[in-house]
Amino acid sequence: MSPRRWARAVHWYLRELTGEAQYDRYRERHLHDHPLAPVPSRRAYEALRTRHREEHPQSRCC
Repeated sequence: MSPRRWARAVHWYLRELTGEAQYDRYRERHLHDHPLAPVPSRRAYEALRTRHREEHPQSRCC
């Protein structure tokens, strides 16, 4: 595996691990589903995510 390909793989993995890629997927989905509506900023998206997690708690085992 070339160093450039390895670096891209590590970069992808870190973005997925930290959740940074979630906003990009949300933005793409929003643009597709609501092309005329403004896209919420990353800060607004994070606030929506936090509020949703607080309103819809999930129990987790271990």
